[in-house]
Formats: sequence, structure tokens, C-alpha cells
Amino acid sequence: MNHTSFFTKTVPALGLAALLAACGSAPQGASVTPTPPPANASTQLQAYDWDLAAAYDGRGQAAPGWRLDGRPAARLHFGGQQLSVQNLCNTLGAGYTLEGSRLQVSRPMSTLRACADRDLMALEQRVAAQLPQAQRVDLRSGAAPQLVLHFADGSRWELAGTPTPQTKYGGAGERIFLEVAPQRAACSHGVVKGAQCLRVREVRYGDNGVKLGTGEWQLFYSEIEGYTHEPGIRNVLRVNRFKRQNVPADALAYAYVLDMVVESERTR
Repeated sequence: MNHTSFFTKTVPALGLAALLAACGSAPQGASVTPTPPPANASTQLQAYDWDLAAAYDGRGQAAPGWRLDGRPAARLHFGGQQLSVQNLCNTLGAGYTLEGSRLQVSRPMSTLRACADRDLMALEQRVAAQLPQAQRVDLRSGAAPQLVLHFADGSRWELAGTPTPQTKYGGAGERIFLEVAPQRAACSHGVVKGAQCLRVREVRYGDNGVKLGTGEWQLFYSEIEGYTHEPGIRNVLRVNRFKRQNVPADALAYAYVLDMVVESERTR
């Protein structure tokens, strides 16, 4: 089948893995009184994914433009000494250090995928420029954890915490690569009539990022958390697979969570 490239290919998956290794908020206009970080601040920071809920300028006024209508908010993930930002055109990655409440973030790097959404690309550039200005964190634990990032110019972001898959599923996942076919296919899915399932095959890479081979196409009777399939687009995904705990006999044994999109290509 003839096809044209939809996005430019990203950095090889394993190369990018190395690169990434390199909301009850205060009322608008109100100042936020810093609170001492909990003793396990680093642990709490890494136990959640942090979604940008609100942004304020140095005068405490709501700062527009940090969230786009119809798109998920920018999501920050802290792992080890690496910070990644998702839900932009590319995945941003940066090193960070946390000492007490003091936060330092290095200049972010990103994958190289082109993006047709100019507003999203502009937001990505703003986020990349803002993160190295971070100076301090304010962590608020509780049923709905909150994170406040304070920047050098006096502005701040307020973020809402969602348990990471590792926290949710009680352990580390297995990293795999899945190629997703451009079109769904009819499948038998319990009592669901006319069900359409993804078609996937596993992709194997060597330590140098070179593709070694692919498995057989098969119907995928689950969904991949964080992934929205667009008909006509072939994707290669880096996915974390988690073993579910205490699942009923008729339930799926594994949960699949998107880590990043490695390749995207339009086939029609």
C-alpha cells in the first residue's frame, strides 16, 4: 500500500529512553503560603502524575494560555531524577533535583515529532521555557494531592495529582513495544455487539535501538490507557504492561498504559 508520512519519525525508541534518562486551589489573586514539604516529599512527588489545573502570574492573577480547549492538560511525571511532560506535541524530558522544598530543573529536551497543531506546539515551547525557572514546590497531601510549582518571576502552577500506574497497580510494569494497525477490526467482546478491537503486534528492539523483528498481528481485547486511536494512523507505542491484582476469572489479567508514541504514520 502506498502511504505518505504523517509525522516525521521520532528518535529511535531506546535512544529516546536514554534522552529522558539525560484541585482545591487558592482563590484567584490570593497568595499561597508555603508549607514545609512532607518528610517523604520525593516519594510523594514520584507517586503521582501531576496535571496542570491552574496557572497564575507574578501578581496572582489567572494566567491564560497554559491549557488548550478540548485537549488534556500538560502532565508532569517525576521519576528518579528525571522529569517528563506529556500531553504536548512531543514528550519533554529534563533532569531535576529536590532538596527540601527547593526544586531545580535542567533545560528540557524533546522528541522530534512534527505537529500540525500550532497552538499545541506553541504551548510546548512555553512549557519548555518555563520549567527551568522553577524554584520551589509546595506539596499538599490528602485525598486529592496537590502540587504548587513556584517560578523565579513569582508566577506559579497548581497541579492535581493522580496515582501513577505503578502506584495504582502496586508495582513496576513490563515495558513492551506495540505496533497498532491503522484500522480496528470486528471482534467478539463479551456482550458488546459490533465490537471493534485494535489490531496489534509486538515489536522487538535491540539495545542499540535497532528493530530486531515483529510478532504476528492479533486482536487486542483491551484498551491502552492514555492512547486514543485515530483511524488511518499506524502507530508504534512504548507501553508499560501491569499485572492486575485479584482480578475475577473473566477479567483481563493485564493493564496496558501508554508511555510514549515512537512512530506515527498516515496510511491513507
